Amino acid sequence: YLILIYYSPKDFAAQGEYDKGFELHKLIPTNSVGIVTARDNFTIHEKKENLLKTLAKFRSLSDEDARSYFKLGKDVRDWKVSFAREDIENYIDKKDSVKPISYRIFDNRWTFYTGNSKGFHCYPRHEVMQSMLSDNLLLTCCKQFKSGDYYQHVFISNNMIESSYVSNKTSEITSAFPLYIYPKEDTQTELLDSEGQDTPARTPNIDPEIVEDIAKGIGLIFTNEKEDTAGTFAPIDILDYIYAVLHSPTYRETYKEFLKIDFPRVPYPSDTETFWQLVALGGELRQIHLLESPKLGAHIKSLGLGYPMAGDSCVTRKMSKNSIGFEPEEADSSIGKVWINDTQYFTNVPLVAWEFYIGGYQPAQKWLKDRQGRTLDISDVKHYMNIIAALSLTADIMQQIDAI
Repeated sequence: YLILIYYSPKDFAAQGEYDKGFELHKLIPTNSVGIVTARDNFTIHEKKENLLKTLAKFRSLSDEDARSYFKLGKDVRDWKVSFAREDIENYIDKKDSVKPISYRIFDNRWTFYTGNSKGFHCYPRHEVMQSMLSDNLLLTCCKQFKSGDYYQHVFISNNMIESSYVSNKTSEITSAFPLYIYPKEDTQTELLDSEGQDTPARTPNIDPEIVEDIAKGIGLIFTNEKEDTAGTFAPIDILDYIYAVLHSPTYRETYKEFLKIDFPRVPYPSDTETFWQLVALGGELRQIHLLESPKLGAHIKSLGLGYPMAGDSCVTRKMSKNSIGFEPEEADSSIGKVWINDTQYFTNVPLVAWEFYIGGYQPAQKWLKDRQGRTLDISDVKHYMNIIAALSLTADIMQQIDAI
């Protein structure tokens, strides 16, 4: 029998141009998927104190009592209650293993990190994540995507990440690309630390041959760290350039069929001026997405975002058709109220921010859905306003990138 398999039509006319770009996973050669915990609810917590309480309670129980109390289910090949216990006991008193982790978009939490596979975490991906225990940046994206017809599967972090950071769909596992690599911890490094000496310097996680080609094309000299010296560029500039390109609506639309099946290829910068323009906008996006940009506060004011009604601030709306979250204003449907319960809401929320996708999530909705039944405190309210401002600014900057 002759079997014919039809795939979705692809614009292969664009392939020649696309293939001229450099491959992301070759430019940043040390990379991996995010941390696989095997037991998210047990290993990752919104508050540091809740994680510490969990660790203390777990240590006080027998394996079977802990399995029942924490609803850990049956052991599997690579995650067992006994494995988790041994890992905790070996590290709980030796060093500070409580670390921040980027769990979902705009949702940083806490975990107990040892770096050991088949321990507290199933697969901690220590070869990559150990470099996120110091000052660093992590470009994150999915190798493939199937959710929707539009590429949006890229984000940033300055922490370790969980494997569903950008998307929780099985086919869209999140990969992590650290900007720098730090030396692995060993006896010599610990000795240097104890004597008050500097540990070995971090090194750029950048392929030198690709960097050399970039440098020749834009007439600049590459430096391992950012300098004020004219005529130089650094790893952070390359990251910001890539971040800008991957947020270009035209790039996403033109190459969407290729972005569905592999890590992105990024066009080499054509000239120095365009390179620096895109670096500037990519840097703005990076700071906005890390919620570090001074523009967030000003944008909250310009949008008129508010949280005017008193109440218990408990999130009870399910963000569904029968339990709506966003309610457009009658006079202007481009803005509206985001209700968290029957009496309390955020005002002047742009519809574009409410509907905005990053990866497999709509962060303005996802963040609230993940807090069903939770009481928001003042810091939560401020954080949510920052999310709305960040998404609104992202939509604006993406258009500026396209203009370039």
